[in-house]
Amino acid sequence: MKHRIDPKIDCVFKALLGAEENRNLLIHFLNAVLDGELPAPITEVQILNPFNEKEFLDDKLSIVDVKAQDGAGRFYQIEIQLVAYRNLPARMAYTWADLYTQQLRSGQDYEKLTPTYAIWLLADDLFRDDGRYARHYKLRDERGQALLDNGGIWTLELGKFAAERVETEEQRWLKLFNEGDRLNDTTLPDWMNTLEMRQAMETLRKFSEKELNYFAYQARENFLREQRTIALELEEARHEREQQRLVLEQQRLALEQQRLAFEQQSLALEQERIAKEQAEQGLAREQAEKAALLAELERLKAAQPKST
Repeated sequence: MKHRIDPKIDCVFKALLGAEENRNLLIHFLNAVLDGELPAPITEVQILNPFNEKEFLDDKLSIVDVKAQDGAGRFYQIEIQLVAYRNLPARMAYTWADLYTQQLRSGQDYEKLTPTYAIWLLADDLFRDDGRYARHYKLRDERGQALLDNGGIWTLELGKFAAERVETEEQRWLKLFNEGDRLNDTTLPDWMNTLEMRQAMETLRKFSEKELNYFAYQARENFLREQRTIALELEEARHEREQQRLVLEQQRLALEQQRLAFEQQSLALEQERIAKEQAEQGLAREQAEKAALLAELERLKAAQPKST
């Protein structure tokens, strides 16, 4: 190829899976990712927002996910995301729910709703608790019982996928997205020698050799690089603010502990003062009582008749 092309760049990604001439690739990708989930393989899809070459030349903010509906009426959304951020899971849930609820028109019953699947390819790790690269999310209770068959959200973290041998068609696609920018279309590795992968490589080659497509690719790459830089700077700024907040909170807690310690000392001194006053008052009472007894004794002595 004339230029190296990264299939994770969104305009290339959408050309791979969202172009009418690549509809069979979309079907193959969906069957690969949702293997075992669907009652039968997908044989037909309608792309609801097909790739348009001109829109990427004219508009850097074009919609870059792929939406489709299969012959059974099920809906699909496929999206690539290069940078993970704090609210990305909320965005995933929102866009899935938006596509799910858009099915009903005014007056239609809920029985018209069909399963909706959102598939997210993530270049950046979103979950750091283990090494699983594939996760499936559905509406289930604490015992795993599904509320209803309404599809779900699939996440595929490309950075965690590192299989050398391709054992499934899903792995073949993930390997393409991970290594596509390093492939040579004249000497493809064995795992790329399938009809679908050769067709996908042809899409990359078109971006590489057709100048307008390559300019669109470069524009998107630069734009996404700027967006990633801004996102990282914002995340660093947020992290710095959070650190500052924690320091201030620690200082506040330290001052609060000092205040409590001072109050405890003051309370101890007050208790000591009260105890001293009580002791002094008790001593004064004892002395007064003793003096009264002595005076009474003297009075009694004085009142006794003198012997003759």
